[in-house]
Amino acid sequence: MMNPVKKKRFREYGYAVGMFPTGIRNAISDVFGVKVGHCTKIAGADVRTGLTLIDPGIEGLYRTKLKAAIAVGNGFGKLAGITQVAELGTLETPIALTNTLAVGPVMRGVVDLVIKHTPDIGPADTVNAVVGETNDGFLNVIHRDIISKEDVFAAYDARIDEVAEGCVGAGTGTRLFSWKGGIGTSSRIVTAAAGRYALGALVQTNFGGALTVLGMPVGQKLGKTDFAFPGTGDGSCMIVLACDAPLSSRQLQRVARRAFLALGRVGSVMAHGSGDYAIAFSTACGGANAGVADTELTPFFLGAVEATEEAIYNALFAAETMSGRDGNILEAISHEQVIALLRERERISEPATRR
Repeated sequence: MMNPVKKKRFREYGYAVGMFPTGIRNAISDVFGVKVGHCTKIAGADVRTGLTLIDPGIEGLYRTKLKAAIAVGNGFGKLAGITQVAELGTLETPIALTNTLAVGPVMRGVVDLVIKHTPDIGPADTVNAVVGETNDGFLNVIHRDIISKEDVFAAYDARIDEVAEGCVGAGTGTRLFSWKGGIGTSSRIVTAAAGRYALGALVQTNFGGALTVLGMPVGQKLGKTDFAFPGTGDGSCMIVLACDAPLSSRQLQRVARRAFLALGRVGSVMAHGSGDYAIAFSTACGGANAGVADTELTPFFLGAVEATEEAIYNALFAAETMSGRDGNILEAISHEQVIALLRERERISEPATRR
C-alpha cells in the first residue's frame, strides 16, 4: 500500500518557495530544541490514523511556560486548550495533532505525560493540553476507538529532529485537495533588526480547493479540483509555527494569522466545513515584549507564509497512495505532472522562483 522509498521533497526539484533561506533541515526542528514524534496506526482495511507530537524541547515546560498564541482561520474544528492560550498567552505542554474524535484520549495522554515529567506538580494543579485535529474519516473508521493515551507516550518516545512527512502520525489518513495529504514541514531563517532567527512550520493537511503550486493552477490543469461537484472543498488544516525570536504572545498571534495567507496561495478558500488553525510559540523565554519591536515583524510574517506554503507542498509530495474505509482510495499526486507544468511555464517565461 505504501512505497518505503523516500520521495523527493518539493525543493529538491529545484524550485524555491519565496525569498528567504531555509534552515539546515528545512523543518520545524530548525528551531533549536524542537522535536517531532509520530505514532502511526494502520491496520486491516479501515484503520488509517495516528497522532503527531510537537515538543518545544524546553526542560520543565509546565513550569517554564512559553509565549504562545492561536489564530483561527475558520473555526469548524475541535481544538482543545484554545481558550486558556488566548487568555494567558502561554503554552505549558507539547502540542498534539490527531483525528477529530481522538482529541479526548490524546488530551488525557498529554496530561499524563506532563504529570509524569513534572515531579512537583500539585494534587489540584490542572494541565492545559493543546490538541488539534482534522477529520480523516474518508479513509479511517473514525467512530472506532483507535487512539489511546498510551499512544501519546509512544509518539513522545519517538520524537526526533529529522521530521518524517507524508502518511505518518496525524497525517496517516488525511486528504489534500483531491489527492493524498499528510504531514509536511519547512523552515525559514528570518533576519530582523533585533537579530537572525529560525522560524519553522509543521502542517497537518486535510483541506480542499483547487491546487495551485507557485501560482500554477495545477488542479485545473489536471482536471482535478474539489469544485467539480457540489458539497466539496471542506476539510481542515492544522498549522504549528515555532520560532526562537523573543516575541510576545500578541506578536505571535499576528504571525500566526499570516500563515493562512499560505492556504490561499495553494488554492484553499477555507471552506464552510474546514477547521483551519495556526498555533505559534516561541522557545525564547522572556518578558511580554522581550526584544522585537512591532515594526520588525514583517519579515516574520513573510517567513510564516513561505514556510507554511512549502510545508504544504512537502506534505503533498511525501504522501503515498492509500486505500481505506469502504474501499476508498486517495492517490498520491504525480510529481512528474506537477514539475512538467512548472517547466512548461518556464519555456514561456523564466520564473523568479527557479534556482
